[in-house]
Amino acid sequence: MALRKKRIPRYGTVQVNGHKYYRTDVEDAEGKRVILYGKTREELYDKEMAALEKVDNITFRHKSPTVAEYCEKWLLMQSAKVSASTLRGYTRDMTNYIIKPLGEMYMEEVTADDIRLALVPLSKKSEGLYNKVNMLLKCIFYTAERNQILEHNPWAGISGKGGKPTKKKEALTDQQVAVLLDTVKGLPPYLFIMLGLYSGLRREEILALQWDCVFLDEDTPYLSVRRAWCTEHQIHGYPNAGHDPEKSTQNQIYAGL
Repeated sequence: MALRKKRIPRYGTVQVNGHKYYRTDVEDAEGKRVILYGKTREELYDKEMAALEKVDNITFRHKSPTVAEYCEKWLLMQSAKVSASTLRGYTRDMTNYIIKPLGEMYMEEVTADDIRLALVPLSKKSEGLYNKVNMLLKCIFYTAERNQILEHNPWAGISGKGGKPTKKKEALTDQQVAVLLDTVKGLPPYLFIMLGLYSGLRREEILALQWDCVFLDEDTPYLSVRRAWCTEHQIHGYPNAGHDPEKSTQNQIYAGL
């Protein structure tokens, strides 16, 4: 089959230093007019097509950043509301499991199959890591959709289940609790262990307890979680401090305090 012949426009001409050139102009990605010259109509036509393709690519890139570029922007937005250690964890997992397989693709080009293929290596990792990366993917693509960067969200419909299930930890028996408390009684960790056993507080919450969290004079003594101790050795207050559900304590904690 014969190729269709290119329909080359009839460009205007100009004289430059005694030589005849064909001339046209195009609008660049910033809206400025750029003058193009060619010795022949064919040469000028090729230059015009190349310039228009470059403008289209730049415009598309502005409207649809690469996955790597948008991940970097998303992490920057999160830096204002998460701890430094959490941000480092997000950055590490995002770099290894999202940017490496998908980073060079434009956000608009990513399909559900691309995401499923990126999650395949994680199926051999822990369930916790799989869920974390899946959560990051969900956040990235839903944020892009809300900001009208995507017309269709490729993450929608992706299963959130995967990875190797973690072994369920068995709770201490009453006998084991008695042995533990008898072993540490009179030692500095005793109160810390008591709080962990009977209040359900996390390690970071116990380490950040101050007397404004402790209410011993009530009919039912309780602790109010107001802040958490982070790995950077800084105490971060909870935004709704004083309004968190109160965590009741047992008589054993009251006696220990």
